[in-house]
Amino acid sequence: MKLDVSADQHRLLSLCALRIGDATLDWSLLARSAQSPEGLAALLDGQLREDSRAATRNRPKLQQGLATGLDAARARVDEELAAADRVGARLVTVLDEDYPANLRMIGNLPPFLFHLGELDRRDARSIAVVGTREASEEGTRRAARMARELVEHDVVIASGLAKGIDAAAHQATLDAGGRTFAVMGTGIAAPLYPAENRPLAKAILTAGGALLSQFWPTSPPARYTFPRRNVVTSGTTLGSVVIEASSTSGAKMQARLAAEHGKLVFLIRSLTDSQLWARKMIEEHRAILVTASSDITGRLAQAADIQRAGQQRQQLALVGL
Repeated sequence: MKLDVSADQHRLLSLCALRIGDATLDWSLLARSAQSPEGLAALLDGQLREDSRAATRNRPKLQQGLATGLDAARARVDEELAAADRVGARLVTVLDEDYPANLRMIGNLPPFLFHLGELDRRDARSIAVVGTREASEEGTRRAARMARELVEHDVVIASGLAKGIDAAAHQATLDAGGRTFAVMGTGIAAPLYPAENRPLAKAILTAGGALLSQFWPTSPPARYTFPRRNVVTSGTTLGSVVIEASSTSGAKMQARLAAEHGKLVFLIRSLTDSQLWARKMIEEHRAILVTASSDITGRLAQAADIQRAGQQRQQLALVGL
């Protein structure tokens, strides 16, 4: 299937590709500002209507970039789109109705996602099952059991396609006949990382799931890409359940991000028994202690309700509120 890109989508990507010296614009600011054709037109006219420090910092950069770098940005976009097309990827942006409803609800949303496999409205009723790459055998068993039990309640399972807890959650979902999507820490056309999970990625797609990336298609893994991946893994879901994570784990970061996003944060008892940071989140009422999967499923909204909330958020953008 050939990658289909509208003129407005191309314009939005070109804004993201603008370079001002060694810097780029704040992509989340662009995403918030461009959630309607009118907002995109204002950006292309050098206007940032948001009243924030980010807008104040980025306004002169936007105007400079439009004046001096638009041709180079368009060329970069064409190169990246060609790379995405070669692997059969598709594009969704904040301008589009099928942009993930949950993701539209956070402030630091990405302006676009490239994806392999289909997005699905059922993904609105999703939970991220995450944890350390260096998982114990008991940790991987707990992740698999949690994923299976959530699938039994029509929950879509998201994770980050890393080894350890992530891989266990994805695989258990597939084994249970559920839907899973993976949020990648690389570009959609870059060699998959980690390489050992390439068969798992293929299995996700074969089963009707999806791989998502917020990066330029050719982007390799880098130190900054995985923390940003955590933002989207949190943002695309209703909440995150952390299975096993040390105080330096990216899963701990995702728990913090999910709390900041206003998402549900679920921490299993074995984690709170072993990790001070987890106990502190429970004590501060920023997370929910999980002793059974029903502690999660009893708090989840239905996908249709979430879709309506996302549409309402986009409508607010349309009227400039």
